[in-house]
Amino acid sequence: MKPAINYSQLGKFEKFPNRPSPMGYCSNCVYPASSAVPLAFDENGVCSGCQVADQRDSVDWDRREKLFLRLIDDYRSKDGSNYDCIIPVSGGKDSYYQIHLLAKEYGLRPLLVTYHANNYSEVGMSNLLNMRDAFGVDHIFFTPSIHVLKKMNRLGQLIMGDVNWHAHAGINTYPIRTAVQHNISLLFWGEHGYMDVGGQHSYDDMVEFTYRQRHEHMLRGYEWYDFVDRGKDFNSEFGDNQLEKQDLVSWMYPTDEEIERVDVRGIFISNYFKWEANEHTQLVKDLYGFQEAAEPFERTYRTMSNLDDIHENGIHDYMKYIKFGYGRASDHVCKDIRAGKKTREEGIEIVRKMDPVKPKDLLRWLEYVGWSEEQWDRVADQFRDPRVWWIGEDGNWVKDNIWDSNRR
Repeated sequence: MKPAINYSQLGKFEKFPNRPSPMGYCSNCVYPASSAVPLAFDENGVCSGCQVADQRDSVDWDRREKLFLRLIDDYRSKDGSNYDCIIPVSGGKDSYYQIHLLAKEYGLRPLLVTYHANNYSEVGMSNLLNMRDAFGVDHIFFTPSIHVLKKMNRLGQLIMGDVNWHAHAGINTYPIRTAVQHNISLLFWGEHGYMDVGGQHSYDDMVEFTYRQRHEHMLRGYEWYDFVDRGKDFNSEFGDNQLEKQDLVSWMYPTDEEIERVDVRGIFISNYFKWEANEHTQLVKDLYGFQEAAEPFERTYRTMSNLDDIHENGIHDYMKYIKFGYGRASDHVCKDIRAGKKTREEGIEIVRKMDPVKPKDLLRWLEYVGWSEEQWDRVADQFRDPRVWWIGEDGNWVKDNIWDSNRR
């Protein structure tokens, strides 16, 4: 849902004076009921994400592989005159595994497509460039205008509290535009994020990539046109944020007619093969030289995830904490609890330590877009969820925590 903010009064809002109802948490993992990905809870307090994760052990994966073979045989280029598929890649562990599986294990000739958000970490860029040598496949590398990206960073934060909206829109749009332009029908994604995190679908549903999923969930209900002429909605103190339609061509989704002409389909590999990121990471490190971050991140303990963008594990995730009261450490803990890698008690201590951290990459972003930290804080506070936050007796923001004795 789009926040109802009076932009002319930005920074003059009334803080929530009343404590909301107590926050509930999953009894198996650490997700709160305020999760950004909608959750449902059973009579034992177990969230839908944990329930669907349990289905993985009962799926007939041998049968799924046979279905996968039939799928790729239908779409493989019969005369070798075109690519067999497109793989949208960031250069991360999932990208490596997808190329390994599709190109090395099943002999497809993919075209790799990367959206460059101009925020790569050093190790992330090294991994991205290494893919050319490691796999020997063709690769389109798209870099938007830096001037446009800076405006979209600022507007993303002002409009929806997400500096990285442009990146989510880019990786979920530009590869589809490329598929239409090159007449390639099949695109492969890794896991279905909302099913993996929140149990949005069952493993029996075999869901595919759709415009609706992209628009409502990946893009938070916004589109490129929400950025056109929005610069005038904000005070000049937030910079020159004027964007025109032509600035945003690369974020425009193809028409229904274009999609139907090429018969574009987006397939989630996790419907056909059991997805376990910890195992995949070790495999691509051993076979292809994938590198993890040399040092832990401030907001999560995993050193293998989100290396393509220094703000994904940083201020982008910090905004999730400000909005919904939890962050990347909670996400990764939940994955590892479901995979049997961590206990819930271990996870709670990680969340206590890492979720509230205000990350240092904020300083880079502020210099990048020309804001002060005071401006950032003032805008960020507009997006706090009243189900989560209230003002304590000392005048500071307060919320229920999973480590509180009455919340466990």
